[in-house]
Amino acid sequence: MAKDQITTIFRFHYFCCIIAVLSAFSFISIFFWCHFSSNCYSINQIMMQNPKEDIDLLTFPSAWNHLSFPSDPPPKLLKIALFVKKWPHKSHAGGLERHALTLHLALAKRGHELHIFTASSPNSSFPRYPISNLIFHLSKPTGAGYLEQAVVWKQFQTQNSTRIPFDVIHTESVGLLHTRAKNLTNLAVTWHGIAYETIHSDIIQELLWTPEEQQAYVLTERAKKVVEEVRFFPRYSHHVATSDHAGDVLKRIYMIPEERVHIILNGVDEEIFKPDFSQGNDFKGKFGISKSRSLILGMAGRLVKDKGHPLIFEALKQIFMENEKFRETVIVLVAGDGPWGARYRDLGANIFVLGPLEQAQLAKFYNAIDIFMNPTLRAQGLDHTLLEAILTGKPVIATRLASITGSVIVGPEMGYTFSPTVASLKKALYRVWNDGREVLEKKGKVARQRGLQLFTATKMAAAYERLFLCILKEEYCKYQNPFN
Repeated sequence: MAKDQITTIFRFHYFCCIIAVLSAFSFISIFFWCHFSSNCYSINQIMMQNPKEDIDLLTFPSAWNHLSFPSDPPPKLLKIALFVKKWPHKSHAGGLERHALTLHLALAKRGHELHIFTASSPNSSFPRYPISNLIFHLSKPTGAGYLEQAVVWKQFQTQNSTRIPFDVIHTESVGLLHTRAKNLTNLAVTWHGIAYETIHSDIIQELLWTPEEQQAYVLTERAKKVVEEVRFFPRYSHHVATSDHAGDVLKRIYMIPEERVHIILNGVDEEIFKPDFSQGNDFKGKFGISKSRSLILGMAGRLVKDKGHPLIFEALKQIFMENEKFRETVIVLVAGDGPWGARYRDLGANIFVLGPLEQAQLAKFYNAIDIFMNPTLRAQGLDHTLLEAILTGKPVIATRLASITGSVIVGPEMGYTFSPTVASLKKALYRVWNDGREVLEKKGKVARQRGLQLFTATKMAAAYERLFLCILKEEYCKYQNPFN
């Protein structure tokens, strides 16, 4: 049945795009995506089934990023509570923390009152922001680095009884545990990784590591973790999935009712990550990179095992040994820190390990490269580095994981994917090299156009704002059908 549906989607692929252009220019962002993904048909089908009826956002099956919410001032300013384990500090931040920062700064700039319940930073000063409606409530973390639940709950209750109660509560993953969240009907949790997705990562790593490193028992433990999550996830009222795949898993595997699962793809700051040719040239000049090099590959993030660095290290090592021309014409820029940094330096003079970069420097880094590589072995969430590269106008090459192929690299027009094996990665790298800079530039332009439709901080914040309004009041759960 699923196979037949995919066939039908493909057949009507271009038809729905033509109808879109003729019917609703204001809704062109959705139909632009049709050019890349057959999933477009299902979205259009939703709109066209009952064109005179408003859409119920709570049961909308696709990512809210495809919808166009007004940029006007919000109809109501909300008092929002956020629980997040750690607030990002400079360049030292994971995807969850960066999501929390990007989203909630955007909401605060929209005028909403944000109360951030997070852990204090023991080794550095806490960042300050010139925004009076962004209020932090700090507490000492547990020994394991988590929020001390009793302390943050007391802080929350104090603020909830001050002046006016919170309109909506948001927790990044289990920042607020289910034991506290179970009775809060106005709460939404954003999942940046769930155990079911991690099983795929465990299988990959079990196959890649040496017999001494293999830990088959981890798979058994992970299955138990999935069962545990299936049991406690329903205690959270609303669930936000950061990828299309995760949304599907929450509905099918975790059996959470569809009206409580909402897909909102991650977004990054489009004012920082954008094409700038001169920035790229300045960055290359700073590191003495010759303009005669035909191709510049880039990687960014934590240089650790589960991010796939053993895989790409071995692939590059083999290619450099077997193909002298590749070695002489390719430069690899590596932004980030971790144990694999030193190993990359040993590969040769055409590998530049830059260390961790601040956002502004990271934007210059993306502008300096021809393609961004993400060899991650973690089948969780939606990696921000991919989105940053795409908004900067660069094509991407990444592991063939469900969250990536389902939401980011939806077709060859945008980039390349590979199975998590050295042989598959080598084949993909040779394909990139043979395609050359001209082809990569075309793919980068296509990637950026789609990125502007889906992966901007503005798009993400607008979707969350509407979700929070919808949680507060049912009238905000209706979305005017563009075909009406």
